[in-house]
Amino acid sequence: MAAHRRNLMQSHQSWTDDLPLCQMCGVGTAPNCVYGPDGKGTQSHPYEDGHLRFRDENGCFLYGVFNGYDGSRVANFVSQCLTAELLLGQLNSIHTESDVRKILTQAFDVVEKSYFETIDDALAEKAHLSNYLLPHNENVSFHQLSPQSQKMQERLKELEQEVSGGATAVVALILNNKLYIANVGTNRALLCKSSSDGQNQVLQISRPHGIDNEDELQRLAALGVDSARVKQAGQIAGQSSTRRFGDYRVKFNYNEIDLLSAAKSRPVIAEPEICGSQCLDDVSGFLLLMSEGLVNALESAHGPEQVNQEIVAMVAAELAQQTNLEAVAQSVVERIRRLHHDVYVSGRQRASLCSRHEDMTILIRTLNYSLADAALTPTQGGRIYPVSVPYSNSQSTSKTSVTLSLVMPSQSTLTNGTNTASTLEEGTPTPGNQSPTATLQSTNTQTQSSSSSSGDGSLFRQRGSQAAQPDETGRVPPYVDFSQFYRLWGSDHGDGQSTQGGLGPQ
Repeated sequence: MAAHRRNLMQSHQSWTDDLPLCQMCGVGTAPNCVYGPDGKGTQSHPYEDGHLRFRDENGCFLYGVFNGYDGSRVANFVSQCLTAELLLGQLNSIHTESDVRKILTQAFDVVEKSYFETIDDALAEKAHLSNYLLPHNENVSFHQLSPQSQKMQERLKELEQEVSGGATAVVALILNNKLYIANVGTNRALLCKSSSDGQNQVLQISRPHGIDNEDELQRLAALGVDSARVKQAGQIAGQSSTRRFGDYRVKFNYNEIDLLSAAKSRPVIAEPEICGSQCLDDVSGFLLLMSEGLVNALESAHGPEQVNQEIVAMVAAELAQQTNLEAVAQSVVERIRRLHHDVYVSGRQRASLCSRHEDMTILIRTLNYSLADAALTPTQGGRIYPVSVPYSNSQSTSKTSVTLSLVMPSQSTLTNGTNTASTLEEGTPTPGNQSPTATLQSTNTQTQSSSSSSGDGSLFRQRGSQAAQPDETGRVPPYVDFSQFYRLWGSDHGDGQSTQGGLGPQ
């Protein structure tokens, strides 16, 4: 079996090629990026995240987002092997909640052991070469080595690259219309429930296994690890997670790592924390699985206080406009990527935190939640034009611009002083000769509670003391930038007009 797994790892074949994909979800991704002084970004390493979205014939749905590091090998292996351990007949409708938890825990354990089986030969060869080279070539530079020793040194580097790396995982399982979340590491799962009055209740149903998790620090302390030193260091062997797949260094050589050397047994584990079961009967909303890179990018740009609510607001806005879940997920990732970049180039207080971001992945699974009606989408009933509104969150030191979309009816003509009324609505844009609709795109707004968000216009009621004051003529200076709106409208209608003439302020 180990040889079979090794062969699969070396080929492009998958255990899950014949499983049907779930069509009720969409995935958006963006590669890592490092910004230069000019604001231009470059990718610092290959994309390392992974995901899965399958269903089986028994009505079982499986989703996952995996955050890989030091290569994509572990993330790819876990996404394939975990699916094979859960969706090839292991689960069915007769299983109780206790059964499901047990099967999930066993599956994670099998995947971890199976991965190390695929690299055991490479680890053995690496150990053999290390034992030979170190005693014979201590304090000798590479160029001073014999040709044979140089080849062995190069082979050692190849083996290190082959066996290094790890991954964190957040997995969602839906069986008998009950939701289970199994988490290892620092990815995040959110469940958004929409109520009849338009409010979105946001539940975070996974806890990050990191150095800020007091339960994890206590677990490490019970093993003899100095948890205060771990918290001060901020990471373990280059990663903030205290649970992860793979990473042989912290699994087999932890006694050689200063922070972990006092541990009585393996301190970094791949045992999942399972949350469930959440009954999904009569639930309308959506489930979000997000990689650590996506969450960290938005936290760096806006602070951690309202990240969950901001992401839910973005998803809800895109669901109201898009008819394709893949497009919804990708649009949300692009929003966060742009926000992160804009904060960096702004030079504001949080700019120093946004010089780079890691790979970003989001998986969106709708739950009795309708997308925009294809007959009423902007591509057929109107055109989306961006408008920028400056906004400062009273609970955050960050300042940003909130982007609204004016959805203009395709059959109407816009002229100065006519057909320019707009309302803030949460519904789907309507076609025909009607007023444009402003749809909330991205907010830093406060919410009614820490677990709810709303698109009811509270954004504008919170300006308070920061609202623009009238000048000596009694007029309030404009603070909404329509320049891009006017430019796009002019180019779409071929009138060659800009904000300097024709359409726009005169």
